[in-house]
Amino acid sequence: MKLDQSVAAVVTGGASGLGAATARAIAATGAKVALFDMTEDAGKAIAEEIGGVFVKVDVTSEDSLKAGFEAARAAHGQERILVNCAGIAPVAKTVSRGAAHPFDMFAKVIDVNLVGTFRAAALSALGMSTTETVDDDGTRGVIINTASVASFDGQIGQAAYAASKGGVAALTLPLARDLSQFGIRVMTIAPGIFETPMLIGLGEKVVNSLGTQVPFPQRLGRPDEYAALAMAIIDNGLLNGETIRLDGAIRMAPR
Repeated sequence: MKLDQSVAAVVTGGASGLGAATARAIAATGAKVALFDMTEDAGKAIAEEIGGVFVKVDVTSEDSLKAGFEAARAAHGQERILVNCAGIAPVAKTVSRGAAHPFDMFAKVIDVNLVGTFRAAALSALGMSTTETVDDDGTRGVIINTASVASFDGQIGQAAYAASKGGVAALTLPLARDLSQFGIRVMTIAPGIFETPMLIGLGEKVVNSLGTQVPFPQRLGRPDEYAALAMAIIDNGLLNGETIRLDGAIRMAPR
């Protein structure tokens, strides 16, 4: 799909990290971008920077997502691109200090990372399905979801996170098959260890240690590298129904 000022996009989790980098990359082509996030100040600042719009959206709420898409479409028209980057990553062991994993925490991670991704994808696809095609292949849109290498190499304390992101990876092919009749592609990116605000907050020593675990290049991934892959997926019409690891060949150890 070729991007220009006639194309609209929505990025969930667009106020920071991978989502912000992707929003900037899409906007740089002239396309119109709406950012969905719960963090208002950062989201509004990035939207102003790229000439887009910010909508405060909770991906765990169907009503909030519907209102977000309504606002985005009122500003820019029907989106042809959805990039799902919203997510959380709390850590808890299945059993620790004589107690079981907090079940409300487990349910929340699944609701945000997995169900939230599906809510956004389904609602966006519903809108895309009513539009005209944009090329000879019959393309109407593309959805890019975010899993994680934890989908495959979940570490100690990552039961909830790994389950949620494994679900996102497992969604990819059935979503692509479901939406093929409408000319909507679905892809997933599974990032490794990336320089995101959540990770940088762990401190320089921890960040440097994590970087040395990556075979090559021996460093953390950069958000603009995630964005570059998202842009390549948007551009390449044959990419569909697959999860791509973006991780420097790392395979995560138990801890």
